[in-house]
Amino acid sequence: MAQADATDPRLATHHASTVVELFVRLFHRIGCYIGQMISGPLIAEIAALVGEPARATMLSALLDGRALTASELAFAARVTPQTASTHLAKLTEAGLLSLIRDGRHRYFRLASPKVVEMLDGIVAVALENRPRYRPLSRHAQELSAARICYDHLAGRLSVDLTDSLITHDYIVVGDEAAEITPAGTRFLTEFGIDLSTLSSTRRHLCRLCLDWTERRPHIAGAIGAALTKRCFNLGWTERVKHSRAVIVTELGKRGFLEIFGIEVFGRHENRTGTG
Repeated sequence: MAQADATDPRLATHHASTVVELFVRLFHRIGCYIGQMISGPLIAEIAALVGEPARATMLSALLDGRALTASELAFAARVTPQTASTHLAKLTEAGLLSLIRDGRHRYFRLASPKVVEMLDGIVAVALENRPRYRPLSRHAQELSAARICYDHLAGRLSVDLTDSLITHDYIVVGDEAAEITPAGTRFLTEFGIDLSTLSSTRRHLCRLCLDWTERRPHIAGAIGAALTKRCFNLGWTERVKHSRAVIVTELGKRGFLEIFGIEVFGRHENRTGTG
């Protein structure tokens, strides 16, 4: 077999392509390494903020979407007002909380839905390998049945709503989002939701959120918030005082059954006939 000439253009092209490939691989590895160097400290910084018990309790108290005062958050975390002020300043500076001023009063709320997703993700991971047969307290049962997650419903009721919309072909579910079908557009409009105003918002129209008690997805995003608001406006649901829990009224039980085909049980009743 004849030896290739070093001046052969085909050999030069081969060498060039090999060098390019090596550089691509090298830059990919360097990029991954740099990415790890950059993301590592960021994760550690946020984890340290969220991992402190008092701050974690304050963040949890804000998961229902309401804005609370420093005094209310201090009471929830069982710390002094001075300690609460220090914690709130750190959380606000890190972009986890937003400060709202109303005259002499100052209110704090979660800065964005991304913060909610992060907190819900932490809870989901924490519960991933825990047995489901552990008995739940009364408050935990209420939260599992129905609760507020920032601005949308969560818990068994929300998962049932999502299943109903899927079963009736009102939404088509993807990995992390759902698309509203023409039939779904008509249904939601008849239910009293103005989709044109929701489409103009910058947030996801119909996002899926993993429910940390049911461990199945429920609807979030603009549609989830609109459905939740509509249920409150119709008098179907009511908030439980000093809690994220939501109860379904007698009017709501009839409404959910007639409109969505969902049978809602009593506040502390367990379902029968389900696995």
